[in-house]
Amino acid sequence: MSFNQFFNDKSVLACNEVLNSFVLLIEGSIEQPQIGLIEVHISTCPACEAELAHEQAVRQLMQETLRRSCNEKAPQDLHDSIYRQIHAQMAGTFTEVVTQYSMTEISIEIDEFGQIEHREVTIEHTEEIRFLNDGEDPRDVNGQG
Repeated sequence: MSFNQFFNDKSVLACNEVLNSFVLLIEGSIEQPQIGLIEVHISTCPACEAELAHEQAVRQLMQETLRRSCNEKAPQDLHDSIYRQIHAQMAGTFTEVVTQYSMTEISIEIDEFGQIEHREVTIEHTEEIRFLNDGEDPRDVNGQG
């Protein structure tokens, strides 16, 4: 392949194109034709091959670290503390439930003389319920906070 053919060939990827595609390649988010072009480039470019190996090693190390460190369960007192803080911020506020119903009945009657009588009846109902958030912890059945 001549120099001009090499640089005019769209099937040849430049290093920056290959390097920019590493994350997608490692995650398996690239289609097969593009993977083939990247593999061809990597097989002929030691720098990109080394960089890909480095990216894969870093990703594997991060995954292993996250697996080890993220398996811990938060202690119950932390859950309770967060719940109390959120509940304290909501003290004195209220929860409102609004329910609305609307029904329209339309009737059209034509008598024997051709007179048209049109009736429309609308029934609406709105119900509002407000619950005062008193700041008590509903999980505290003994009143001991």
